[in-house]
Amino acid sequence: MSKTLVAYFSAGGVTKKLAENLAEAAEAELFEIKPKTPYTKADLDWTNKKSRSTIEMNDSASRPAIAEKLRNMDTYDRIFLGFPIWWYVAPKIINTFLESYDFSGKTIIPFATSGGSGIGKTVEKLSPSCSKSTTWKDGKLLKSSEDKKTLTAWIESLTI
Repeated sequence: MSKTLVAYFSAGGVTKKLAENLAEAAEAELFEIKPKTPYTKADLDWTNKKSRSTIEMNDSASRPAIAEKLRNMDTYDRIFLGFPIWWYVAPKIINTFLESYDFSGKTIIPFATSGGSGIGKTVEKLSPSCSKSTTWKDGKLLKSSEDKKTLTAWIESLTI
């Protein structure tokens, strides 16, 4: 039987709410990807070229440290991976997460929240952070207010 994880990063709580609802709908375990150094409001000011998030997103090698590692990643074979869209892609902490584990033979289904951007080429940008034997499903942009019925329908539509 497939064991499912919903892993997510949420800077302001929007993606967290969605991840909690998705975990319930998928009957999955939940794991929050927390930065070792939490983001402040000033860090997240995308209009400030000197803010932490802007600096990270402009540096392709940036890999913000994660506060804690999931100890039993090997027990999951399906991972829903959630994050807000920053600069049209996933925040760099998602690359840190992906590079921290072996996802060989696992399926990753990205989901994202956004204030106005689409999910774009997020999977294309994230997949090099994993083994070539990782299966990626197309990502989906969702609203934080998605109800269980809608999320369940999406989960059931996936061919995994």
